[in-house]
Amino acid sequence: MRYLTALVKPTEGKAFHPLGKELTDDPSIKRKAIHHIELLDDDTVLLFAEASGSKERYEQIMEESPHVIGYLTAGEDRWMAVSQFEPTEEVRKSLELQRESLLVIETPIHFTSENNLKATYIGTDETFRKMYEYAEEMDHPTFEILKVGDYEASESSIARVITDRQEEVLEVAVDLGYYCEPRQASLEDIGEVIGISPGTVGEHLRKAEKRVFTELVD
Repeated sequence: MRYLTALVKPTEGKAFHPLGKELTDDPSIKRKAIHHIELLDDDTVLLFAEASGSKERYEQIMEESPHVIGYLTAGEDRWMAVSQFEPTEEVRKSLELQRESLLVIETPIHFTSENNLKATYIGTDETFRKMYEYAEEMDHPTFEILKVGDYEASESSIARVITDRQEEVLEVAVDLGYYCEPRQASLEDIGEVIGISPGTVGEHLRKAEKRVFTELVD
């Protein structure tokens, strides 16, 4: 079993769905993540998503949208929403591909600061090939592949955004107490354990920290 992490981007000036564009364009709503998405037998989409900001404005948009069949919300500051809506042809085809092949989308699917989607797909090289072919046929969205590898059930999504070397340096830094207060180890101590220079240790840690923090914030 393999995984592929990609940045999914709508064509400039467009969106994955007109409803999504309206929600994204509203500054009072911040879309956070998709926790479940499914194409139902009647070809409508069931979506379970997370957001923050004005839940009242979200509900107003959902009430007025011609695409929405129904919705529910729960929570206040950072809230959850279940919605059923009519998909565009592109959205329907992409979910059909998932339903008809051994392709799984790992959740949550995070929205980035640019309102793109960062998604991890689980499947085989053959299912990924079909996904590539489908992406090439569509006008949008576009896929920027971030990482591909063998899927490990115990591996967190954070581990997949950093390299094996960065993970090794980060693990040694934590084990030696580099992040403790007061600090119990230096870059030199970490480098001595791994067999690399302190400067290289610092470079690996900076890159790993940036990617981990970006993953958490997005």
